Amino acid sequence: MKLKIVTFVWGNLNIKAGKKNKLIHLNRINNEIFSKKIRLIDFYGKLIGIVPLNQGLKQAEGMGFDLVEISPNSTPPVCRIMDYGKFVYEKNKSFKEHKKKQKVIQIKEIKFRPNTDEGDYKIKLRNIIRFLNHGNKVKITLRFRGRETIHHNIARKVLYRIRDDLIDFAIIESISTKVEGRQMNMIIYKR
Repeated sequence: MKLKIVTFVWGNLNIKAGKKNKLIHLNRINNEIFSKKIRLIDFYGKLIGIVPLNQGLKQAEGMGFDLVEISPNSTPPVCRIMDYGKFVYEKNKSFKEHKKKQKVIQIKEIKFRPNTDEGDYKIKLRNIIRFLNHGNKVKITLRFRGRETIHHNIARKVLYRIRDDLIDFAIIESISTKVEGRQMNMIIYKR
């Protein structure tokens, strides 16, 4: 397996191998810790206290584990005795779980004009329904050109017609019947 890109950002190492993106969380461990005194937490989560770094390293080595710097910004830094390999594995596992649970909702935009023809109107309506069925939100924009900005009432009728035609498919999140610049907007999502 060839590694294509390796970038280092303090605290995280992103390794991209092919299409997969693995996140390996890096904390300072053992000899990488440079503070003279540390606040030590043992393997079971019990606070031992503020001890010299050498004593913390000896305790971790005696138990067969690593000394991991958990909170480097506190004074003195908080270090814990733990199995670092297991810690990294758990972090990566929870990162992947959170990534799976995230749902990306896109906002698709369909543009109308006050004098959109009937055939074009039906095609755009069909596309709106298709976007809604895919789980996307749809932003309907009514654009004005030139002297069309004078005829707000025609544009409102078009927006209300779209609303009435989609009453079975969508719920209106927001509708602005006031002209913002040269357009009116309506955002809808699936019922």
